[in-house]
Amino acid sequence: MSADDTRSHDDPAGLGARVAEALAQPGLVIVTGPAGSGRSHLLHRLAGAFRGPVYAGGGLSMLRGNSALALARAVKAKLPTHDTPLCAEAVRSRVRGGLLVIDDLQWCDPVTLAVLPKLAEHCRIAAALRTPHRLPEAITEPLFAAATTVEIPPIPDAAAAALVRDHAPGLADAAVTALVKRAGGNPLALASLARHAQARGGKSIKDPAQATPDAVHVLAEAIADLPRAARTALAALGLLGRPAPAGLLGEGVSELAEAGLVTVDDNQSVAPVSPYSAEIAAGILDPDGRAELHRGLAELVDDVEAARHLAAAGDNPAAYQRALRAAGGDNQARRAEALLFACALSDSPADEATRLEAAAAALAVGRPRSALTVLEQLSSVEATVARAQAHLHAGHTNKAAEVAATLPDSSKLDDGLAEAVDRVRLLTALAGASADTVAAAVRARHGDRPSAPGLAAAVAAHDARRREPGWQQGLAAAAVAAGRDGDALTARWSAWLLVEYLIADGNLDQAAAAAERAAAACTADHAYSWQTRFLAAQVWCRVLGGGHLEEAASRAVTLLDHALPSVARGYATASASLAEADTGALRNARHRLRNAGPVPPSVATVLRWVAGEAAWLDNQPAQARAAAGDDASLVSGMGRITANWAAFDAGEPSEAGDIDSVPDPARQTLSAWQAAAVDASAAGAFDTAAEAWREVVVREQVRCLLAHGLYAPDAAGAVPPLEAAEAIADEAGLTILAGRARQALRRHRVRRDRRGKRAGDALTSREQQVLTMVAAGEPTRRIAVALGITRETVETHIRAGMRKLGAKTRTEAAVRAAELLTQDGQ
Repeated sequence: MSADDTRSHDDPAGLGARVAEALAQPGLVIVTGPAGSGRSHLLHRLAGAFRGPVYAGGGLSMLRGNSALALARAVKAKLPTHDTPLCAEAVRSRVRGGLLVIDDLQWCDPVTLAVLPKLAEHCRIAAALRTPHRLPEAITEPLFAAATTVEIPPIPDAAAAALVRDHAPGLADAAVTALVKRAGGNPLALASLARHAQARGGKSIKDPAQATPDAVHVLAEAIADLPRAARTALAALGLLGRPAPAGLLGEGVSELAEAGLVTVDDNQSVAPVSPYSAEIAAGILDPDGRAELHRGLAELVDDVEAARHLAAAGDNPAAYQRALRAAGGDNQARRAEALLFACALSDSPADEATRLEAAAAALAVGRPRSALTVLEQLSSVEATVARAQAHLHAGHTNKAAEVAATLPDSSKLDDGLAEAVDRVRLLTALAGASADTVAAAVRARHGDRPSAPGLAAAVAAHDARRREPGWQQGLAAAAVAAGRDGDALTARWSAWLLVEYLIADGNLDQAAAAAERAAAACTADHAYSWQTRFLAAQVWCRVLGGGHLEEAASRAVTLLDHALPSVARGYATASASLAEADTGALRNARHRLRNAGPVPPSVATVLRWVAGEAAWLDNQPAQARAAAGDDASLVSGMGRITANWAAFDAGEPSEAGDIDSVPDPARQTLSAWQAAAVDASAAGAFDTAAEAWREVVVREQVRCLLAHGLYAPDAAGAVPPLEAAEAIADEAGLTILAGRARQALRRHRVRRDRRGKRAGDALTSREQQVLTMVAAGEPTRRIAVALGITRETVETHIRAGMRKLGAKTRTEAAVRAAELLTQDGQ
């Protein structure tokens, strides 16, 4: 067997049955397909199912000149190769009513290929032929005339995804989808890419040579059998990394389409069936040939792509010039890409003006780290201003303030540069104690309403930080004015500050609407980083508010399946984790939070609260005490509320501290905690706080009602708020909080169990629920919280399930329960 003997899939097309039916009587069946498609595996399965003797052989690439080698390997005898009819009779006398299996016909000699049609009149023969191949038409024509041909198609996406998950169970859905698309339904490519993606922690392989050497060798060997024009066209597709017009690829397209390696749509756009195979075709070119192909493609594509091809060909001066030419367009994203590429070339001749232009373009589309990279070697005032701005937009406020502190006095600079220095100084000082002093100096120098849009936006940001009357309109107007003046960076930064301040104040609906408008405005310029930042903030508002939790969580997870800037990744992680924690997927939530990666301090506060909240929901109050922030934002207020819940669950005194600075709903809730800690009869204050949360954050409304019920001294006072909390939590999908409300109601003999007839030896619905969660790896404490029952009750259900199913361990019981549910179609 060759390296192509790979377990491909479960034969969804029923190919095995078709071959078996064709071989019910003597005859020849040829299974065809590209390298790695599973031809050898199909023959192997056919041989295993055959009731009778099987004679298996095949061609060998290194010994293709040996006459009748494949037949001799099958019957294990020396054959008369000088006489074809005599050779056929020698094989027939040994095979008789058995099955002759010949693999890799593309490597077989002319004698073997001439014998098979004659032998098919008397014996059952199953053979496999790789496409493409180099066999001459004079030999294949009589062979196919005597045979039934069965072509192996690419495996369907669902089967391909299942194969990937078998080899790489830890891959995210988006990674699986991308890998399936890259492999093009080829089982060998799927298995190779999946194993290495799993080994690399889910990262894709950019260099095909990093995959399994055997897989690369098999695919490369098949590509080498293509005619030169077809090999060149496939290699061009690999270098381009995208579909291309047929006219660009040349005359080899028809041969590729005939071999099933590409598809051609109605617009004559050619796409590789397996992009991975196209990458290998490019990889097996010799260095000179690859450079020549890169240069040829550079003459046929746009300037940005041409610059990359010229650089890959080693012609950096030409690449630099094409990149600068590409930067002359109106599209900001492509302009930034072109300028950054020009500056990143080895021995780049980019001067300071070009690097400053590249940094400005990068900041405009939300790439502050790229801006910092091109500014590394510059020390002018203009470069220092740009560097401070890049640190600020990356979320490094302290570093931005340090850089801004090195700037000279703006009074000694010309007007344009002075305005830029004052703008950066004011923006970097917003989070510090000197903000008012710097703002006063700026107003004294440039007036209350500076004419420069960037400086006017900085003044509006200072007013917003102080929550001066009309601050929202001021920031929105600054964003519009900057956009009208062509200053996309200031427009987006002002819009972002508006969104962040609205979130901090608890105006989540307004923040979500502002984020949605800003994200839409980024679409025209393809400012992906800014767009994802606004989209992630919008999703965070939706999840935090509690409306349409499942839909918002799905959007957050979809965002996380893409490469995101740190701010967007932080908000998306917080959104997905909070939604998962609230709906009971605490294991996923806490794992996601542990792997959130580095984020700016402003987003770190959000993640810290979500981590504390997940710990509290997971019945680990000691880990939830660090959730409180020290600023006046809504999240910091909720962090202090979580700290009070953690103290309550641990039987410790409630958290004290300044409560007047946080938004009103949080202030009312913290005030209620302080009052109830002193006198339980004051728990009614939680109802007022719950009403304040009703249009802001649903989960906090539920927690206020839950707190009232827990502090109430008797059932008459406790049951109504607890039932209200349960109803609101159920409607919002807050599974864990609903379970906590039910637990509290049980203390007052209010039960939600819907008891049916005794199940006898069958599992009850509750036992099925518990064992399903055990199968998901959930510990007893999580099951108890999610279902609103005690840990002792969970253990009782587990033991009952073990007894009924005859299992010795809880894991065995969970597996058997899952099997029963599968059999019942549940």
